[in-house]
This record gives sequence, structure tokens and C-alpha cells, in this order.
Amino acid sequence: MTQKRTPLVNRYAVTALDGGEVLAFGEQKRFAVREELTFWNGEDRARKLGGFKARKAIDFGGTYDVAGSDGAVIGTFRKDVKASLLRSTWHLTQDDSTAAVGRERRVGVALARRGWELLDAVVPIPVPSVPFVYHFDFVRDGQPVLSVERKWGLRDRYVIRVQDPELDRTLALCMAAGLDALQGR
Repeated sequence: MTQKRTPLVNRYAVTALDGGEVLAFGEQKRFAVREELTFWNGEDRARKLGGFKARKAIDFGGTYDVAGSDGAVIGTFRKDVKASLLRSTWHLTQDDSTAAVGRERRVGVALARRGWELLDAVVPIPVPSVPFVYHFDFVRDGQPVLSVERKWGLRDRYVIRVQDPELDRTLALCMAAGLDALQGR
């Protein structure tokens, strides 16, 4: 998944690992009162795959409902604010199943990121942004469910691996895009 930044919209193109044709295309309006993202089967927007929407406006520990192509909710994700003080933690649920818990893979990277953000808040001159490479692993009952790995580079690029065959692919894409769009909040 690659993010394409524009002034008013975040765009996401999902391709196979070889970077071939676009398998899914998503858009999220920036500066929206309520976070929302929609995925389609391609850039032509011929068929809606689904998307996510925040339950509340401006809620840092909010819950996001993920709906399929028919608009029915297929799952949710939310940030665990308390657990995220050390390293970012998310909960991902599908239907009524037990939540998969996703955490940053490396505690050192999480702490370095937080230290850099603190330095930026304290130092009176602007501190340049550092694109920390972070990875999230989602586990349910000790079994891997999903991993999202950010690749190093000027553009935001991610490798998404769905390890649980029962995990809805739209839910996985929404979680990955949500990590990109919401992680810094």
C-alpha cells in the first residue's frame, strides 16, 4: 500500500508486492470533523469495497467502524490510549470475535519516536520530522492475524500481510490505512 499525499485528500493505492495493477484505491478527506476513508476496487471507483468511519468527532481514543461494500459493519478498530503510552497499541475486531491486539514491533523505535515528539514540543526552534519506520503485529490468542510494515523512503509505503485466512481483507486494508492516517494522533 502506498500513500499519495495531496493538499486535501490522503489517497492509498494497494498493489501486489510486484507493484503491478491497483487492487484497491482509497481516499480520506483531510481536516474532516469525523475521520472517514473509503476503498474502491480501483482508481476508476467502479465498485465500492468498503471503508471506515469514526463513531465520534475528534476522539483520540475513538472507535472506528469498518463497513463492507453493502454498508454493513464487518468490524472495528480502536487505539488503546493507556497501553499506547509505551508503544502504540490497537484493538481489531471482526464481527463478535475476540479482538486481535496490534502493537509496535520494536519498543526502541516507539520510545525514540516519543522522545523526538517530546523534543519537538520543548525546543523553541522547529525540529525536523524523522520518518520512523514502524511495524505492527496483530495477534489473537497467541496466533498472528495481521502485520503492517512501513518501508523506508520518502513516500509512505507499507507491506500488509494477512496471516489469518478468516480476516476480512477490507478490514485489514482499513486497519493499515488507519495506522497511517491516525498513528500520529
